[in-house]
Amino acid sequence: MMRIEGVILDWAGTTVDYGCFAPVQVFSHIFEEIGIPLTMEEVRAPMGQLKWDHIQSLLQMPRIAAEFQAKFGRSYSEADIDELHERFEPRLLAILSQFGEPNPYVVETVDLLRRQGLKIGATTGYTSAMLSIVAKAAKQNGYEPDHWVTPDLVMDKGRPYPYMIYENMKQLSLRHHAQVVKVGDTTSDMQEANSAGVWAIGIVKGSSMLGLTEAEVQQLSPEEERHMVASVSKAYREAGAHAVIEDISQLPAMIEQINERLMNKELPYGNPHQ
Repeated sequence: MMRIEGVILDWAGTTVDYGCFAPVQVFSHIFEEIGIPLTMEEVRAPMGQLKWDHIQSLLQMPRIAAEFQAKFGRSYSEADIDELHERFEPRLLAILSQFGEPNPYVVETVDLLRRQGLKIGATTGYTSAMLSIVAKAAKQNGYEPDHWVTPDLVMDKGRPYPYMIYENMKQLSLRHHAQVVKVGDTTSDMQEANSAGVWAIGIVKGSSMLGLTEAEVQQLSPEEERHMVASVSKAYREAGAHAVIEDISQLPAMIEQINERLMNKELPYGNPHQ
C-alpha cells in the first residue's frame, strides 16, 4: 500500500523566521541604497528563489525596470545583479543567526512525524553558507531535519526546478515521488513540488505570503484572519498546491488525508490544481 514516507520542509517562513523577515529587510536595504525603494509586495513576490535569481526577478518587474532605466539611463545587466548580490550576501550572513528559532509547533510536529516513521528533508532559497548559520541556530533550539539541500549543491538549479527535492529523496532513500510531500510558504515552493511530482502543501501562518509577525497575526480580528487565510490559500492553490494548512501542527492530519487519496489511486501529478 502506497503511503507518505518523507516530508520536505522549507526553512524561512515555514520552520524558522516567522514571517520570513531576514531576507526581506536586506533586499529592501540594498535597493534603497541604489535609489529604488521597493514595496513589500514586490520584495516578497519572488521569495523562495535562489537569492541571485530573486534579485533578477525584482529587476525584471516592469516598475522596477523602468525606475532603473530612468535612474541609470540603461537597462540592468548581469553585472548589476552580481553587484547587488555582493551587497546582499554579507549583510544577510551577518544577521541570519538571529533567525533560527523554530516557528510554533515545528519541534513537536517534526518529532511526531519521526515517531510515525517519516523522513524529514529540507530545501531553501539560501546558499549553503547562509543555511549553515540558520541550521546551527535551529538545531540549538531543537529543530534539525535529517537532510537539507541548497541550490548551490544542485548546480544553482533552485526553485522552481525539482533537483533539491530529488537530492533529498536520494539521500533519504525515498523511493517514489508520490510518497513525498513538500511544505512551504511561497508560490515557488508549490512550483518546486509540482516540478518534482510530489504533493504540494502551503502553510499560511508564519509564511512570507502572509508577511506578518506572530504578534500581528495574534492581533487580527477573526474576520481579518479568515480573509487573509482565504487569500493566501487561493494564491497557493493557483500556484499548484494540493492542500493548505494554517500552521504546521495540522501537517500530520493532512498527511493522513493524502494517504487516503493515495489509497484511492490519486497521484500528485495527475491533478496538481485540485
